Amino acid sequence: MTAAAPVARPAHSAADFTLSDAAREAILAGVPASTRRAYASDWSAFTAWCARHGRLPLPATAETITEYVTHLTATPSAKTGRPLAPSSIERALAAVRTMHNGADVAPPQTKAARKVLSGYRERLALAKDPAARPRKADAAVPDALRAMLATLDRSALAGKRDAAALLLGYSCAARVSELVALDIADVRETPEGLLVNIYRRKIKKFTEVAVPYGRVPATCPVRAVRDLVAAMAEAGRTAGPLLVRIDRHGRIAPPMTRGGRTIGDPQGRMTAEACGEIVGRIASAAGLDGRWTGHSLRRGFATAARRNGAALERIGRHGGWADGSTALLGYLEEGDRWTDNPVTGL
Repeated sequence: MTAAAPVARPAHSAADFTLSDAAREAILAGVPASTRRAYASDWSAFTAWCARHGRLPLPATAETITEYVTHLTATPSAKTGRPLAPSSIERALAAVRTMHNGADVAPPQTKAARKVLSGYRERLALAKDPAARPRKADAAVPDALRAMLATLDRSALAGKRDAAALLLGYSCAARVSELVALDIADVRETPEGLLVNIYRRKIKKFTEVAVPYGRVPATCPVRAVRDLVAAMAEAGRTAGPLLVRIDRHGRIAPPMTRGGRTIGDPQGRMTAEACGEIVGRIASAAGLDGRWTGHSLRRGFATAARRNGAALERIGRHGGWADGSTALLGYLEEGDRWTDNPVTGL
């Protein structure tokens, strides 16, 4: 019996391993816009340093990366007058790696560079330098949230908007970028409360979050959103973004223009940066010390929910955290710091 002849398999060509410019741009589009901006700035700084020192940024060598990290740990930045924090250097390394991957080039080895960074982090820690510690937003737990809400004039449109932003951001555990992306149509009131259709940026999918009525009207997210939507309807706005810019006269701000051309969102949607600044401003008006940003709302939800006995899985699903999120676990550890302290009772 004659053996069957082996079947010829087609061989890969160079085309099989090539990405088009459109595909590379599509890959980068999967990275959050804020991260892309940060990476672009980091990459620009790296390429400029390489040009000054006669080094090739792409593909970069392990030696180039090690020298660059050494430079960053010792050279004051123009913005702060002191060397970058370890977290900023980590981001610079991520930017270099991302740009290499986007260009279909193998990223450089960073083992030696990370040893330099590790030594730098320890020097800062031993010197009690604040830069050695990660910068964290304070958690807007209920007491802090109540103090912030008490500063608002909720008879005015701006006060209604700010109250809705605080309470909806907190109850949905939303990132500010997710919060400002909400349209009026994304928030639906039901007999039980609100159903909020929110796009979770990190896990890249929509989730429908149930927000029940609060026991106290002043801190109820459902009533706060209802008041805002009603006030906006009176002002002639029944569709489009939920959180909009409001001018100093208390009116929904018209589109911004520059040189006769519309800039920003034509419907007046707030930016994530503006929403974060509002949280910081309200916290300052409430006399709260610490670092208050838009992330304080998301962090405060996770901390308070854990203290109230909510299960890890329920907190994670409600807030759109990825399974096994280290950020969420860190928030929960803070929530457990006193309520589940191993020293208690010893």
